[in-house]
Amino acid sequence: MSSQKGNVTRSRPQKHQNTFTFKNDKFDKSVQTKKINAKLHDGVCQRCKEVLEWRVKYSKYKPLSKPKKCVKCLQKTVKDSYHIMCRPCACELEVCAKCGKKEEIVIPFNKEPDAPENTENEGSGHRRRCGRKEDSDEDLDAESDSDGEDGDTQA
Repeated sequence: MSSQKGNVTRSRPQKHQNTFTFKNDKFDKSVQTKKINAKLHDGVCQRCKEVLEWRVKYSKYKPLSKPKKCVKCLQKTVKDSYHIMCRPCACELEVCAKCGKKEEIVIPFNKEPDAPENTENEGSGHRRRCGRKEDSDEDLDAESDSDGEDGDTQA
């Protein structure tokens, strides 16, 4: 026991002090661990964000295998672990998606996802345009070759 019954304070310091910090990816180099470490906890209040970061830091975070039911819209749309509300409901009501309290949201939902999607769409559109140009050039080359072949057979 850390203290006697009724006695809240300890009379001595901790017996075994840790010499190095815990690393959650020291032995586990899996893809899932990397995803968990890279996850951005948005749409939650400061306290919930700290709780989620603690869970990640000490390998207690467990991702959802299938979506959970939202407490507001009652749809299976909650895709983030430990959250009780889906993103649209939390944004609409301006509450924390984890605890449901109306507190200041540290990182709002809308700011992060928009930027990466726009850059991906622009890049893929550019690739498509390049591909179309190449296809059209090849078609022109094929047509000129076929015209030349037709001319050779007639002559």
